[in-house]
Amino acid sequence: MSKTILITGAGSGFGKAAGIGMAKNGHHVIATTQVSSQVTPLREEAKALGLDNLRVERLDLTDPYDIAQAQTWDFDVLWNNAGMGEAGPVWEIPVDLVRRNYEVNVFLPLVLTQGVVRKWVRDGTKGKVVFTSSMGGLFTPANWGTYVSTKHALEAFAEAMQQELSPYGIKVQTINPGAYYTGYNETMADNPFRWLDDSKHFTKRADLRKGFDDFFATPEGKMDPQEMIDRMIEIVPAETGKFRNVVPKSIEDMLKAHQLAAWENRI
Repeated sequence: MSKTILITGAGSGFGKAAGIGMAKNGHHVIATTQVSSQVTPLREEAKALGLDNLRVERLDLTDPYDIAQAQTWDFDVLWNNAGMGEAGPVWEIPVDLVRRNYEVNVFLPLVLTQGVVRKWVRDGTKGKVVFTSSMGGLFTPANWGTYVSTKHALEAFAEAMQQELSPYGIKVQTINPGAYYTGYNETMADNPFRWLDDSKHFTKRADLRKGFDDFFATPEGKMDPQEMIDRMIEIVPAETGKFRNVVPKSIEDMLKAHQLAAWENRI
């Protein structure tokens, strides 16, 4: 059955590629970008692909007028995909950066979602909300604590909403990608170096950079994103499926083992 799907953060990465894929599969897609300059190129790309069912709009979550406008559009799947990330040691990161990460990844998607689902409840629409979480929504590696804590928060909101909205026929689920090579994680890893200062902080820039570089040099740190894109194209419009969708399976197994081991973790 054809769906109408609103995607946030569709100007690049997973959102863009999966949005195009879902439009190719016959769904009506409202692909939104945060940056105005991304709108026209994506419209032109959609036209070149012959995808007249791929509509492109600006939706900057930091702009309340953009959010209010989006809440008036008609669609039956909301995919909260937009996000940003702050990395670095939690004990030294400036707290204003932590607040900003929560604003973009948690509070603003919640504002958008509240307006959408209230409209659905009033109209009797049996819609679906999907959150792009992360493998980091289910565990916390050192120096990624700020970003992954926002995904932990999304996991909690999504689990609560699944229960709260079930009586209205509204479905909720999460997608939890591993460390796929889209440029998102690599750019996030650069962020601490705009504030980390060897003369002020105990964490040294060279040590942190080496830790990030060592991770991205592993197969687990640089996976081909096409696998995740293909799964998103299936998951987002689906009528049924799992609440939590971790990809790939090897990461799901790792997270399950980590969560079991956490019960025996000692200080």
